[in-house]
This record gives sequence, C-alpha cells and structure tokens, in this order.
Amino acid sequence: MARQATKWRVGAAGTAVLALTLTACGGAKVGDDSAGSNSSGSSAKCGTFNLAVNPWVGYEANAAVVAYVAEKDLGCKVTKKDLKEEIAWQGFGTGEVDAVIENWGHDDLKKKYITDQKTAVEVGPTGNEGLIGWYLPPWLAKAHPDITDWKNLNKYAAKFKTSESGGKGQLLDGDPSFVTSDESLVKNLKLDFKVVYAGSETALIQAFRKAEKNKEWVIGYFYEPQWFMSEVPLVKVKLPEYKAGCDADAEKVACDYPVYKLDKIVSAKFAKSGSPAYDLVKNFTWTNDDQNTVAKYIAEDKMTPEAAAKKWVDANKAKVDAWIK
Repeated sequence: MARQATKWRVGAAGTAVLALTLTACGGAKVGDDSAGSNSSGSSAKCGTFNLAVNPWVGYEANAAVVAYVAEKDLGCKVTKKDLKEEIAWQGFGTGEVDAVIENWGHDDLKKKYITDQKTAVEVGPTGNEGLIGWYLPPWLAKAHPDITDWKNLNKYAAKFKTSESGGKGQLLDGDPSFVTSDESLVKNLKLDFKVVYAGSETALIQAFRKAEKNKEWVIGYFYEPQWFMSEVPLVKVKLPEYKAGCDADAEKVACDYPVYKLDKIVSAKFAKSGSPAYDLVKNFTWTNDDQNTVAKYIAEDKMTPEAAAKKWVDANKAKVDAWIK
C-alpha cells in the first residue's frame, strides 16, 4: 500500500491504457434495484461508475462500501478496476477511471493531473488519517526496548539478516509499486540494512504474524489504519522527526513519513457529470475504526467485499444516509 509521494517504483507508464483494460473487473450487482433508479424511487440516472481499487485491503474496504451504496441506493452500474496507484490516475484523462477513493499524499501526481493536465480534482478527505513507518513485532520491542530508536538499529542489524539481504539486515517492504522512501532512508541514515520486497500487503502481514508467533527478528514497512494491528499490535520505530519539506528530494530523504490526511480524487469530467455517484464520493467520510472493521471482515473473516459492505452499511444507516442526502 503506497503512501508517500516521493519515489515511484512502478512498471512502464507506456502500458497504462493496456493495464487499465486488462485489470478491469466488473462490480457485482447488489440487491434487486435496476440501474437508473434508486431504492427511494428517484428517477436520477447514475449510469456506469468506474471505481479504481488500489492493492491494499483498507482501500478495498472503502471501495466495497462506496460501491455497495452506489449500486443499492443509487442504481449505479459499478465497474471496479484493480489498478496500481499511478496507473489509476492516468485513467482520469481517458474516462476509464472516475474515482480514486483513498489517496495517500501524492503531491507529484496532484501537480501532474490536477494542476497541469486538469484531468482530475480533489473532493475532500475520507476522514481517515494515515501513518507509515517501520514496525517491529511486539515481542521484539519488549525484549529489546532500545531497538525502537533508529539510532540503535545497526547494533542489531546482524539479527535481521536473511538469504535475500546480502549480508545486511533485512528491511521488509511490501508491493514494489508502493511508494516508499525506505531505500533513501537506509542510505542516508547510514544503516546496515537492505530493502527487500515481500511482494504484497498480505505477505507483509504473514511475515509479522509469523515473527510474533515464533519470536523471529523482522523489521518492516507498515501503516495505519490497518485491521491487522488489532491482532498483532506492531510497534513503530522512531525515525528522525518529519518536518515540512524534508522529503522534497527523494534521494535525500532522512526523516520519518508525515501523517497523511487521506483524501479522494475524481476525474474532472466525472465531477461535472451530475451523477449521483459523484455526490456519494464527495460526501463519503468515515473513521479509521470504520475502515478497519470492514477490512477485517474481508481479510480475516473471509467475507466477500459485497457481504462485508452490507454488514457495515446495515449497522450504520445514519452515516450512509448522510452521504446520499
């Protein structure tokens, strides 16, 4: 799950249109409402709503709930598109993506697509606050309290060695497409570590879960909100304090990540469409606890996104009503 707008590691941008086409998947129809009319009998037309789904379960939770409400209450035909972050933004200009429902910073993308190209617009916060950093399993932080300060990491580097870390300590990151400053941090803080990519959010979770259970040495990139924190309360490493501008140069980053006020981005065309789905996205807001609840339903309880969304929506009618008023 990507979080910081400093350094992209993503596939060739030239394949964006192909990626958008190949990764699209149809959103399931919920309930018996027909497209073009909602459950309250409104004649407002929604049509097709193209919703990007970025590769982490917190985002999937947001998208599941928004898609469910759009289909059931607004009569929209929702098409979910599983896309990496940068690729999703490229879809704003082509009409293939209407909304990114959870954006983490990305000042570079905002400048390109909102300020320069004018193909996208911001539509307010999700209500979630995002936190990124380096985390440790609880047992390790308890056994070695000083390890939670980055200044002491080299003291323990050898303990984190793996077959993939080239004789250095391993710093485990997630999907290679996640935006991260970790390689620059390791270099600029002169840490005897190597960034190794687990490959996905799921792989990160499995590594931390196993480390806590078996008392293994693992340090890695992680983030909040995240339902997994309620199962294994990971401990954050204290990095040099974040100050505005300290991450402006991707190659010189030597500070912690900022606290992100997560927000929503839509295509400029969608914002002017008059679609009730646009109003839903604009009004959508909830808490970290709300997101974690739905994410847990999906990731741990193995519910489908639609079933997870229905369970939460049924229990939170007042919040949903405020989105579609």
